[in-house]
Amino acid sequence: MKIKKYLIKFVNLFRINSKFTFIILALTFVPIAIFSGVLFYNLEHDAIKESHNYMESKILRDLGRIETNIESINMSTRFFLSDEGLVSILTDSYNDVDVDTRSILEFYNSEIADLERLVNNNPLLYSVRVFSVTDNVQEMMPILYSNSRMHKLEWAGSKDPTGWHFGYYDTIFSSLISDQKNELASLVTKVEGYNKEAIGYVEAVMTMESMFPGIYEDIEGEWSFFTDYEGNVIFGKTNEDEQKIVNAFKTPLEDNKSQIVYYKKGGKYVTIGRYPVKAMNGVVYSVQDITDNIVAVYRRRNMFVFIMTIVLLLTAVLIDRMVRNFQKQVLEKNSEIRFLQNQINAHFIYNILEAIKMMAEIDEKYEISDAITSLGKLMRYSIKSALGNVRLSEELEYIKNYVLLINLRYDFEVILSFNIPEELMDQEILKMSLQPIVENAVLHGIEPVAEDTTVYIKAWEEDNNFKIEITDSGRGMDKNTLDNLMRHIHGEIEETGGSGNGIGLKNVEDRIKLFYGDEYGLSVYSESFKFTKVSMVLPRKSSNRKSIT
Repeated sequence: MKIKKYLIKFVNLFRINSKFTFIILALTFVPIAIFSGVLFYNLEHDAIKESHNYMESKILRDLGRIETNIESINMSTRFFLSDEGLVSILTDSYNDVDVDTRSILEFYNSEIADLERLVNNNPLLYSVRVFSVTDNVQEMMPILYSNSRMHKLEWAGSKDPTGWHFGYYDTIFSSLISDQKNELASLVTKVEGYNKEAIGYVEAVMTMESMFPGIYEDIEGEWSFFTDYEGNVIFGKTNEDEQKIVNAFKTPLEDNKSQIVYYKKGGKYVTIGRYPVKAMNGVVYSVQDITDNIVAVYRRRNMFVFIMTIVLLLTAVLIDRMVRNFQKQVLEKNSEIRFLQNQINAHFIYNILEAIKMMAEIDEKYEISDAITSLGKLMRYSIKSALGNVRLSEELEYIKNYVLLINLRYDFEVILSFNIPEELMDQEILKMSLQPIVENAVLHGIEPVAEDTTVYIKAWEEDNNFKIEITDSGRGMDKNTLDNLMRHIHGEIEETGGSGNGIGLKNVEDRIKLFYGDEYGLSVYSESFKFTKVSMVLPRKSSNRKSIT
């Protein structure tokens, strides 16, 4: 039963007014939907593009600063390697040659002072230090150091200490006399003797923050790190969850070029930029989390969809009501036109009937005169005004005249029985809404039986509604016929023409719903060879219309 009920509602959606409403909404909201889809797609794309452009400029800036730092270290290293006096001191130390004190002082006051000045004049440099491979050297701080001093540094324990070293601390001296808080990055270069043997090492040093300023920037929603070509993270700001985001992109860079990708997974939306630092045999990753920006676009999109859905529903209700009013007006106008067309013939026939009535009374044919009087009242009721609202008492008077004429036609008698409180006689009711029900009762219920039968008309007030039932004890209907009749009345099946198809009842149902709303209308109950009952529900409302005379 529930499935049937839902199917009925679904079918009802495609009535003329619903189709009209759907067409208007489609023409209005389809372009809006397309426009909004393009708009929010572009907003998301713009957020991604803005992040891409930002990452592109960040890569160029950071890579330029790193290359400048590398060049500064390389230049300092080359300058130290080209210092002949420094190389001579290292050679003498390597060969265990004693150097007199005067030569040492002269070297310290001239060349060591110049080298120190070079380091101090470069704000990027932390230090440039030269280490002998032996301890047989006079240390000249902060430039020249012995082998044992070198081995206090972390990188010195390597089999081949040359190359780049990252993330170690300055442990040459005790922490009591030196600052060991800064992480350092350095390039260690071998100082070769005449036979290409190592006679010392030059360590050109910067702090990690100076070497990689982009990695150490504290910007919310961004993090960076440096990896070697094997993908191992050497240093930088990253945690396990963040690391998972970039794992998929740890593939060799094509042609050693920078790359920027957009990545979304698990509610995260990030832009990842990576660029090679060839001199250091590694890659720098920079990541910008734009989740908040993308989610904000989605949130605005969802809010827009929600608002448009509400507007769509309200518009659908408004259009539906407007179409219903339009249908009601069309129905009224068509009815008025038909009435105006019929009034000419009706007035002519009414005048002829009056003449015939006078002739019948002159000949003392009073039965004929009464019949003509009833017919005249029917016609007067019909032509006085178009279809609209009348009092219940007026509609019942019409029914009485109609049944009187019906009884002239048949050998059996149709008897009317009323059970209606007096206070309901002023109830507003659609004109000519009871007559089709009584006519159906006579033609399809009573006539096939052809016996004297009573038509019961009962009315009462219930829950601020007016209810009226018209019952005949005629032929009745089986369940299948009743179901088809109700489906026809409710517009679920098309009209097929012919008799017995409930066209009159369908018209009454349509008029009631147009004038009063979908909650009002007709219901039919019947059992074969027992009875048929048609129930009408209307709002309880007294009519202010003057009686038709």
